[in-house]
Amino acid sequence: MKAATPNRGASAAATVREWNSSYRPVDKVKNVLWIIVRSFLLFGICFIIIYPILTKLSIAFKDRADIFDSTIVWIPRHFTMDNIYKAIELLDYFEAVTNTFILSAGTAVLQVISCALAGYGFARLKFKGSSIVFALVVFTIVIPPQTIMAPTYLHFRFFDVFGLYGLFTGKPGVNLLESYWPFFISSATAMGMKNGLYIYIFRQFFRGLPKELEEAAYVDGAGIMKSFFKVMLPNAIPAMATVALFSFVWQWNDDYFTNLYMANSVVLSKMLYILPSNLLAIRDEYSYVSLLINTATLLAIAPIFLLYLFAQRYFVESVERTGLVG
Repeated sequence: MKAATPNRGASAAATVREWNSSYRPVDKVKNVLWIIVRSFLLFGICFIIIYPILTKLSIAFKDRADIFDSTIVWIPRHFTMDNIYKAIELLDYFEAVTNTFILSAGTAVLQVISCALAGYGFARLKFKGSSIVFALVVFTIVIPPQTIMAPTYLHFRFFDVFGLYGLFTGKPGVNLLESYWPFFISSATAMGMKNGLYIYIFRQFFRGLPKELEEAAYVDGAGIMKSFFKVMLPNAIPAMATVALFSFVWQWNDDYFTNLYMANSVVLSKMLYILPSNLLAIRDEYSYVSLLINTATLLAIAPIFLLYLFAQRYFVESVERTGLVG
């Protein structure tokens, strides 16, 4: 008995109908319109984001005569580098960049270490009230730093540990202001800027790692700290990269805490010159000269822009792997 041969005509007709339903003119028009709308939206959002940078870049190369010429918008008529030279001189730019890099990198390293320990403790070490303590840690993200400005300032103005310094010396405490110590101490104790967010990132990352890794380390005789440093921390490179980048950039751009702890650093020592403090000093003294203000701001964000150009791929990958959204 012969097997039934397939109806080639019916199969071809079904294929044609499927092709027509997939490539109808109406669907093509919808796809083209959606591409156009999406392109306009992306272009508009990108323009809004980069518009301030483009404005400052245009102003940096303008002469004073171009500022008062209404016919000049973007491209200067009298191209000049004087604004950049003057801003570099007023900012003590290269020394300020070096000091700011040391401060930002130091706080980033300390925050990565302290927040990784705290995040691992919340993820793996359960104790009574751990959920409440973690909720309080997350709550610190939304507390404005201005609410604790006075006690924070006094804490580092008269710094003491359990009153031991005052007990032996009879003095109220050590003055740590006008130095990097307030930043380093806060970062090392996971009490620095945005540390609640960093602890949350590490906690969520460590919770996503399989417990079998730690159990295998415990079988081999490793304790909690050894398993953390030998097993868990090497697997937390994406979270560490995310926290390090966030910490570095936010510390670089911070002007609140730098103005709180180092308000007089500009007049005390060049070793304490950092970009946020110098930039605030320029804004106060030359507030009437928009050329210098915009040029100095552009120079201050230039290193971060260069950092992003080289680290954007690692930054995006680390954010995706940590599951940080919103």
